[in-house]
Amino acid sequence: MSLLRLCLIMLGLLALAAILAVGLGEIPLATDQYVQAFAHPASGPGEVLWTIRAPRVVMAALVGGALGLAGAAMQGLLRNPLADPGVLGVSAASGLGAALCIAAGLAVVPGAIELGALVGALAAGIGVVAISLRLREPEALILFGVALSAFCGALTALVFNLASSPVAIAEILAWLMGSVENRDWTDGLRAVLPMAVGAWLCLKSGQGLRMLTLGEEAAQLSGLNMTRLRVFAVAGAALLTGAAVAGAGVIGFVGLAAPHLVRALVRDDPRRILWPSALAGALLLVLADLAARIVPTEQELKLGVVTALFGAPAFALLAWRAARSWRT
Repeated sequence: MSLLRLCLIMLGLLALAAILAVGLGEIPLATDQYVQAFAHPASGPGEVLWTIRAPRVVMAALVGGALGLAGAAMQGLLRNPLADPGVLGVSAASGLGAALCIAAGLAVVPGAIELGALVGALAAGIGVVAISLRLREPEALILFGVALSAFCGALTALVFNLASSPVAIAEILAWLMGSVENRDWTDGLRAVLPMAVGAWLCLKSGQGLRMLTLGEEAAQLSGLNMTRLRVFAVAGAALLTGAAVAGAGVIGFVGLAAPHLVRALVRDDPRRILWPSALAGALLLVLADLAARIVPTEQELKLGVVTALFGAPAFALLAWRAARSWRT
């Protein structure tokens, strides 16, 4: 299947999912209310569709697209089908930044938590980029990311332990569970710039990721600048992940699963998989958020919980298949 055709199909599916997600919700609307919402956007039904649901759907699509693209870039760079944005420790560092802001009482300041999450992600990204310039082996970068993630997780647990306010503890926990609830158009606009820069860096590394499939030595003999490739791919993935966490909290497994949904359709090409992975990630998260809203529970499910419920079995299946291929 051609890349353009695949992207058009994914865009069509994403558009259908977005329409479904805007139209459906916990509060059902009658046909005349939908007509009123389109005719008079300032009416009650219009507020529900265009002020509450639509920004939420857009944020879910942006976050899912960012995580899907970051996951594809990391799997190509590390040449590991089980890699995802969290493997660098950026998600954990971003969550730590948000937790520190909440514990410091800055939750009342508009945009403070998002800024803290983005600063944490950028700090981790800078550290990972610096390490990637010194370590040539992808396994070493993975181990560094695991160590960074564990360290940031321990610091986040320390914030929980030392937090004196039960309200702050509940807010930190809610943030770490991930959600796009109560997001508005301003939140989406704040996320666009860092996501656009991160996407540009990842897409610029596409040709290098394709050459890397030949092996690092062969790629270097072909003229590939490995230092530039690592900087672009890691920095791009860090920006995308940080902006995603800043916009929706910690969301797991999307960056892992999205590339695998389209991998066979692009013949495992690390360059051609980038755009389809972003669209697949956006589609996954829009559908996951819709499921979180319409599942009949007393309290709305958190988005990170929904993705983990479906993502953990998918991860186990991928690990099982990878183990079989390694044995053979």
